[in-house]
Amino acid sequence: MTTPPELQAIAERQLCGLVNGLAQRISEHVRERAATLGLTASQATALREMSGPMTMRELAERMSCEPSNTTFVVDKLEKQSLIERHPHPTDRRAKQLVLTDEGTALRERLLGLLAVDSPLSGLAPEEQRVLRDLLERAAIRP
Repeated sequence: MTTPPELQAIAERQLCGLVNGLAQRISEHVRERAATLGLTASQATALREMSGPMTMRELAERMSCEPSNTTFVVDKLEKQSLIERHPHPTDRRAKQLVLTDEGTALRERLLGLLAVDSPLSGLAPEEQRVLRDLLERAAIRP
């Protein structure tokens, strides 16, 4: 059974509103937690995504932004001695971003703060997995 176009449009509008609302709540949560550590939301996002050494391009992909924006954020974090640029071990054209000890410690504090009262904390881990899987399917479907 197919859904009439008008009902489909209503359902899509409702879903878009919910996804946008959740994204806004998550952004606000990150912004508030980042501020307590003297970071911008972009800096906090970069630190959150730095799960190990990576290139600028990899970090930009994880942050869902352009590499030029990531460069600006990384420059600030480097000035704060939180990130260092090292030669890439296999690509002499690339630099590898590495957290300093101070950056690693701040990242751990940030992750702890982000876990408190997260907009997703009302969902059980299995519900979060299902939501992630559904959003992933919707995002990659042509």
